[in-house]
Amino acid sequence: MTLSISAFSVGRVFGLPRSSFTYLRGWGETMDLPLIMFVIEGGEFPIVVDTGADLERAWDAHRIKMEQTVEERPEVALRSAGIDPDDVRIVVNTHLHWDHSSNNHLFPNAEIVVQQRELDFAREPVPWHRRQFEVLPDMAAAWQRAESRIRPVDGDVELAPGVTLVTLPGHTPGSQGVLVETASTRYLIAGDCIYLYDNWEGDAEVDHVPVGLFTDLVAYDESLRKIETLDCEVIPSHDFRVLERGVFK
Repeated sequence: MTLSISAFSVGRVFGLPRSSFTYLRGWGETMDLPLIMFVIEGGEFPIVVDTGADLERAWDAHRIKMEQTVEERPEVALRSAGIDPDDVRIVVNTHLHWDHSSNNHLFPNAEIVVQQRELDFAREPVPWHRRQFEVLPDMAAAWQRAESRIRPVDGDVELAPGVTLVTLPGHTPGSQGVLVETASTRYLIAGDCIYLYDNWEGDAEVDHVPVGLFTDLVAYDESLRKIETLDCEVIPSHDFRVLERGVFK
């Protein structure tokens, strides 16, 4: 068994404040970022990690400018790569923010694996995080389209041979990454614990720079230190350089 990870573009977001991606840095600057869906192949079945946003909600519900080509729709992107969405048996949501979990329903034969703490918080977030979880008047959160197939887990869990869930709270209470053992390298799909390579690489002041949106900065620091112990290469969630590389094996 030889595992690999493929990164697929499932859209782009425009003109967001850089300080929302690099904590207390980049004031006045803006960034365009990709939405990325990952697929782990080489095991018994493909495993999808994060399913992107529902772009029909981007402006009306979130006041965010996004675009997505037909080729970037999650199901189209997979079929173009020779992967049938019906063959996917597991979808991992690194967390339940709308831009990572809106298309779970496109994988009808998959169970959706989420940390229990994340599920609990997503149903009743603190007021300042309601929009990210789509706890809004007259709106059902997009992740709830596949809610009946959610399998909650608690803590670090082996998901399949060579694939392990790693809890990384801080960005949200139940954020998690996916640790993948390939033939050459151990990779961590880090979710929004690490948006950009810049977050992990840090700067002259600190080893790592948190993202600008979080629920617990102390837990966040502990998660970054945990990643340091994993002896892995980190794959960020919203960095164009991930798409340029495309395949991690």
